[in-house]
Amino acid sequence: MAGPSRTSPSADTVSATLPLGVHKITPKTHLDRPLEPQHASRWEWRYKTAVVTGDIGVIVLGALAGGLLGLGNGSTGVWASWYLAGAVTLLMVACVATCGAWDIRVLGQGSEEFGRVLRGVVLGAVVLGLVGLAFELTAVRPWVFGIIPVIGIVTELLRYGLRRMVHRRRRQGRCMRTVLAVGTASSVAELITRTRRAKYSGWTVTGVCTPDGRGLDGENHVLDVPVVGDLDNLPLAVGLDQYRVVAVTPTPELAPKRLHRLAWELEGSGAEMVVDPGLMEIAGPRLHVAPVDGLPLLRVTEPAFTGIARVLKTVVDRTVAGTLILMLLPVLLAVAIAIKADGGPVFFRQVRLGQGGRPFPMVKFRSMVVNAERLRSDLLTANEGAGPLFKMARDPRVTAVGAWLRRYSLDELPQLFNVLTGSMSLVGPRPPLPEEARGYTPEAQRRLLVKPGMTGLWQVSGRSDLSWEESVRLDLRYVENWSMALDAMILWKTIGAVVTGRGAY
Repeated sequence: MAGPSRTSPSADTVSATLPLGVHKITPKTHLDRPLEPQHASRWEWRYKTAVVTGDIGVIVLGALAGGLLGLGNGSTGVWASWYLAGAVTLLMVACVATCGAWDIRVLGQGSEEFGRVLRGVVLGAVVLGLVGLAFELTAVRPWVFGIIPVIGIVTELLRYGLRRMVHRRRRQGRCMRTVLAVGTASSVAELITRTRRAKYSGWTVTGVCTPDGRGLDGENHVLDVPVVGDLDNLPLAVGLDQYRVVAVTPTPELAPKRLHRLAWELEGSGAEMVVDPGLMEIAGPRLHVAPVDGLPLLRVTEPAFTGIARVLKTVVDRTVAGTLILMLLPVLLAVAIAIKADGGPVFFRQVRLGQGGRPFPMVKFRSMVVNAERLRSDLLTANEGAGPLFKMARDPRVTAVGAWLRRYSLDELPQLFNVLTGSMSLVGPRPPLPEEARGYTPEAQRRLLVKPGMTGLWQVSGRSDLSWEESVRLDLRYVENWSMALDAMILWKTIGAVVTGRGAY
């Protein structure tokens, strides 16, 4: 017996409710097809299938490797390692699933995906270790401290590889989530600009709803994105076009009760509602929901610049810096010899401002002629840098050896000694010159709340190709949302930025 058919409002009905001159919604051919499970797109389910299959494959292969190596056999019998292999497989699959590492909402974006995988791996190791401790099973040790960590590392690398594949497709306009942006024309324009700039996020704004149903200057579009209605017919627009995301930007006309009602109306539509709280560049560990009598309040904590996390960051900085100096010693000597053969001193020392505005001598390999500072005043008219920065793509002061060093950021390597002595960090805002800091706005002054870094969000996002405003915005994002996970992500991306030489001159 056939079930009731799904019907949608006609295009004529929708167009009749829209203000004059507003884009007319045309129904799409896929409307009569049922939504997929959890309303996810086909590519999302294919991606999730690839992730789950990859994770389970890594876990199984890791367990098989442990079994073949006979880990845990000892005096407990030759089959002990295979029993452990089976137990570890089931345990790791259960822990990764329990920690939400396969939640389709976190796959392919942000650091939360990697964090959940890490929590699953740690949980599996802890559970297995506690079982071994409770029953005095020393056979689990090589699994807890060997196989499971390797499984975690390979799983994270596999996830990263799959994400890179998705990001490449998103740069081509594929694997995107369609977004209906809701809010004032100006706030919607900001969202459109950001999604276009960060295509890797997977959002593409294809429709706009504004309070009066019009765009900027009364037009029927915002930055070439059509206005499909006003706030009153928003649910109808969502039902026709089946947007994956409804992004609500700060809008005075959207009172809390109306926003709550909108959330109810979107239930079952296949669209996920996302609300911008209007707190620019603040996210992650600083945002908390604190309900009061059922009213969800967004609590914003102060950025943490002290405590155990900062101590850990200092330990990691100095340990990694010392290790890299020892590992790169042949490279450092080779570069020093090349610079000396080119004439002049090997190192260039310059006063920069560190945490709290305290000056310190920053060390670099010399990449310019000896009297470069005196020649700078003669080149001010050719300055290509944004804001207070002085930059030239073809700076005549750069030596032949220096151009090559700058291309691959080798001139920055001596800053490892600054990290080792504590005046800099591996990751942080760009260390400014004193004359640059004198022109800082109050917002830019917040860059001095933390130690400057050898690399940062500015380094992995374009370096010298960035505008002054963009570099300040990225540094402030780092200051406001610092975490060890963010540091790890920036260090990983720095490798790619250095190898390709993007924005380096």
